[in-house]
Amino acid sequence: MKKKAKTLLITSAAVIALTGCSTGTSKKSVTNSNVNVDDSAFRVANKSPDAYEDYGETKPDDYYIKATGFEYDYDNLKYDLVWSDEFDYDGLPDEKKWTYDVGTGKWGWGNNELQRYTDDSNAWVKDGNLTIELRKEKDSGGQDIYTSARLKTKGIGDWLYGKFEIRAKLPKGKGTWPAIWMLPSDTREYGGWPASGEIDIMEHVGYLQGVVHFNAHNKDFNGMNGMNKGRSKPIKGVSDDFHTYTLEWLPDKLIYSVDGEETFTYDPHEYVDEVKMDQWPYDKPFHLLINIAYGGSWGGAAGVDDSCLPQQMQVDYVRVYQSDEISALAK
Repeated sequence: MKKKAKTLLITSAAVIALTGCSTGTSKKSVTNSNVNVDDSAFRVANKSPDAYEDYGETKPDDYYIKATGFEYDYDNLKYDLVWSDEFDYDGLPDEKKWTYDVGTGKWGWGNNELQRYTDDSNAWVKDGNLTIELRKEKDSGGQDIYTSARLKTKGIGDWLYGKFEIRAKLPKGKGTWPAIWMLPSDTREYGGWPASGEIDIMEHVGYLQGVVHFNAHNKDFNGMNGMNKGRSKPIKGVSDDFHTYTLEWLPDKLIYSVDGEETFTYDPHEYVDEVKMDQWPYDKPFHLLINIAYGGSWGGAAGVDDSCLPQQMQVDYVRVYQSDEISALAK
């Protein structure tokens, strides 16, 4: 698919370091926490979207009314840990918890990304952390290639609603595009991307060092039409220190936080009077993904600088919590 170029809108006092591998040493720095970077960040999750089908089932009149009528005591919700990886072992990521997307370079993924994803050498666990490494190397024919890894829990960890906490330290360098995100585990009912939705718990592009992006994509609001809903926020030391990225997924809203501070809430009722699946496909199971992409329509919007490679994303833990009160609303 052809993508339109990214544009950046930055409020008056905010200045972003756009180039180089360094963090915190640029002559330019973020000076305003209300920086407004254009919300049209996007990722094409499925190159060939599935056709929408409802299999001829008879639906009640209100079937397509979404995110409405749920009653719960938010301030007193109790969450229990239901799934985690503390990375307290050495070797490849636990095959009982993670699998991989694999494939080759520029035309193997959406967004014109440059990396090849592997399942044997670009991700490992050691010293209590998962490491994903993006690097430049030679293929069997002596050509320069970029390799990385994209881990996912699909078919192993699939959840409807919950609180998701991931503590991570991000790579840096122009062209890098790390992400912690979620995709639907089954697109048969609502259809392929963006109809079945995407939840970006965290995205970062290296040419906007230190600015973290939080987005929700769906049929009405997505990067393809420049209408996706989200927020971009400067976070100090994202490539030097670990930060905890959290999504609280409720039956009627998505709440994003960093280090316990709320950064953005996607509430579809703020945008339409009657919420339907085109604004809220988030009532089906989703799975987690963690990866570093390289280049592409957003990560490479200011070019790439492979002198910065290799670069690593490290993850201290991934924890998934669910609330009995909220889970009961899904039945």
